[in-house]
Amino acid sequence: MTDLEAQLNTWRNRLEDHLDQALPGEDDEPRALHAAMRYSTLDGGKRLRACLVYLTGNALGARAEELDAPAAAVELIHAYSLVHDDLPCMDDDDLRRGKPSCHKAWDEPTAMLVGDALQSLAFELLAASRHSRAAEMVHVLARASGSLGMAGGQALDLGAVGRTLNLGQLRQMHALKTGALIGAAVELGALAAETDEAATLAALRNYAAAIGLGFQIRDDILDIEGDTDTLGKQTGSDAELDKPTYPSLLGLQGAKQAARQARDEAIESLNTLDIDTRQLSALADYVTNRIY
Repeated sequence: MTDLEAQLNTWRNRLEDHLDQALPGEDDEPRALHAAMRYSTLDGGKRLRACLVYLTGNALGARAEELDAPAAAVELIHAYSLVHDDLPCMDDDDLRRGKPSCHKAWDEPTAMLVGDALQSLAFELLAASRHSRAAEMVHVLARASGSLGMAGGQALDLGAVGRTLNLGQLRQMHALKTGALIGAAVELGALAAETDEAATLAALRNYAAAIGLGFQIRDDILDIEGDTDTLGKQTGSDAELDKPTYPSLLGLQGAKQAARQARDEAIESLNTLDIDTRQLSALADYVTNRIY
C-alpha cells in the first residue's frame, strides 16, 4: 500500500497542476463564478476516478501527457456532481471535503452555475486534446454522466428515499450513480492507450464494475462507522434521510463481506490480463478498506 499511495500522490499532484491550469483564474470575470469553480475542484478529494485513468492508461503503455486531459475531465465531472448533490434540492449537505459546500460558501444559484461550468469544461478539455480517440472519449464520458449513468442513478437515489429496495434494485441504482463514472475512468485510460483488444476491455470493465460496487459499499459502511473530521463530510446522513444502503439490507457484517467479495472479483478480473496490474489490484484493496 505504501508503493500505491506514493504512486497515487504522484498522479494527484500531476492532476492538481493540470486542473489549476485548465480552470479559469480567480481574477477572470465573472470572478465569483471562477473562484467558486476553483474552490470546488482544487485541493481536496481522493481523486479516485482520475487516478484510475492514470493507472489504467499507464499499465497499458500510455504516456502521462496522453492521460492528463481524460483524467482532468472525469475529475471535473465528479466535482460538478458533488456541487449539485450537496444542494438543498438534492442531498442538502453543508460540508464537503472538510469545508463548507459550494452553496454554503457562496449561494445556491452560484453552485448551480459552478456545476454547469465544470461539466462544460470537462468536455472542452477532451475535445481540445486532439487525441486520435478524443471523440470516443467524449462519447464514453457523456454516456456515463447522463440519464443512463450518473444523473440517472441520482434520480433513482432521490426516488428511493423512504422506500424499501431489494438488493438488485440497490445495485442497479449505484451501478449508475457511482459505478458508471468509475467505469468511464477505466475506459478513458484504455482509450488513451489506444487499446482495442476485446478481451482486455471486457476484463477492465468487469474490474471497474467490481471496484465501483466495493467503493459504494464502503461508503455506506463509513457513513455508519466513520467520523466527520476524517471523512470531511457529515456522517449518519443516510439514516437521517432514510436512504436504502447495503448495511440496511445486509447488516453491517454482511456489507463488509460484500465489500471483500467485490474486491476479490475486481482482482480476479485482472488475472486474465497480460500486463502489470499490481497497482490496479492494490487499488481494489485500497478502495474497499479506506477510512475516508
